[in-house]
Amino acid sequence: MGYIVFAIILVLIHFGLWKLFIKAGRKGWESLIPIYKEFIIAKHITGHPGWWIALLLIPIVNVFVFFGLYLDLVKSFGKRRFWEYAATVLFPFLVLPIWGNDHKVVYLGKSFSPEFKEKYPYKKSVAREWADAIVFAVVAATLIRGFLIEAYMIPTGSMEKSLLVGDFLFVSKLNYGPRVPMTPVAFPFAHHTMPLVGGKAYWEGIKTGYKRLPGFQEIERNDVVVFNYPMEADPPFNRPIDKRENYIKRAVGVPGDTLSLRNAKLYVNGKEGYVPPESQLDYYVYTDGTGLNPQRLLDMRIEHNPYAREPYLLFLTDEKYEEVKNWANVTKIVPNIRHQDTKEPGVFPNSPIYQWNIDNFGPVIIPKKGWTVTLDSLTMPLYERAIRVYEGNELESREDGIYLNGSKADSYTFKMDYYWMMGDNRHNSEDARTWGFVPEDHIVGKALFVWLSWDKHGTFFDKIRWNRIFMGIK
Repeated sequence: MGYIVFAIILVLIHFGLWKLFIKAGRKGWESLIPIYKEFIIAKHITGHPGWWIALLLIPIVNVFVFFGLYLDLVKSFGKRRFWEYAATVLFPFLVLPIWGNDHKVVYLGKSFSPEFKEKYPYKKSVAREWADAIVFAVVAATLIRGFLIEAYMIPTGSMEKSLLVGDFLFVSKLNYGPRVPMTPVAFPFAHHTMPLVGGKAYWEGIKTGYKRLPGFQEIERNDVVVFNYPMEADPPFNRPIDKRENYIKRAVGVPGDTLSLRNAKLYVNGKEGYVPPESQLDYYVYTDGTGLNPQRLLDMRIEHNPYAREPYLLFLTDEKYEEVKNWANVTKIVPNIRHQDTKEPGVFPNSPIYQWNIDNFGPVIIPKKGWTVTLDSLTMPLYERAIRVYEGNELESREDGIYLNGSKADSYTFKMDYYWMMGDNRHNSEDARTWGFVPEDHIVGKALFVWLSWDKHGTFFDKIRWNRIFMGIK
């Protein structure tokens, strides 16, 4: 349902822009190409200097520039009243198609040029117009980011090759229901840290409890989900839930599931779980002494440690594995899979009772709202953090038993649903195998599609991965 709604909104917006571009003497198709579209609006329709497009790459500044460009765009068609500005920012999918098809709405000229301002004088000063644009940008962006949709960039390789470093995504708040801001007083567009000067970008003097508006769907097993990193409840961060760092992983386990890994294979409820289509595994690669060419590995976009020496540790898909295996100087490739009897430090629940590692893990039951778990020496390591930190209870083990909020207890009933989040690049992902369950109040939204993909290692002509633009996320 969420995909359909956003698809309709995007189609309507671009249909309106197509019509307005034609009215401005441009080609309609120019309105469909990201970045180039904004360049045309800036330089050829509104009269801004061409270098303005570079401002879209600067965080926070880009928000004001983006909305400023589109307000100048509609101004070029004579739309300058308060409600017209507000409608452009909040309901572009309605007004842009209407204005694009209204024969009375015509292109008047480059609204940023002195000639336009002289020919079509308006009572507002330049300062007032910029102030209006900034206010609209702040209000609109806050509402859109908080309740509708938010942009997100993939910073690490934990989801390779499903999602790539440099993919820019749109994350829907509507699918699972928008979460009402829990720390509402905050600096606009900053998540948890003030830009440039550092320090908190929010004030904890006012807090609200966890509430979520109705959504289109529940989180389904194997959805790609953005959520707040639960371990930032601890020192040194001690951040409020909605100000914890955003992570993106796949929800391979949902409330009530029983999850385990055996020899790096995922099992959910006794059946083999999700296998990413281009899943990677890391291998130790041995050569005849001639080594591996770092440039060749870079050209093939193979993850590796550029400073490592033989044996080389490479992250390979099945296809890349077959290719590397057949290189003339490669003598042996060994998968880096932990033995089932090897306990690995830093693996949830970090208890001597459980001899687990990232390839051999569980079984563990994912808590579900209303599920009652017996409290004993086996379950306490698994569920203590959820009960104590995420659900706000006092929980301690004493000589005569377990005490919950000061009273002796032998069971606990969960108040929230929980999820098991894992990266598709399972040997290069810090995920639930390290920090355990993600509570429902940490869920931010569902990843919908890639709107831009930037390859930092690409040449000047292929920095943008054009084949990934508007790619749906599965």
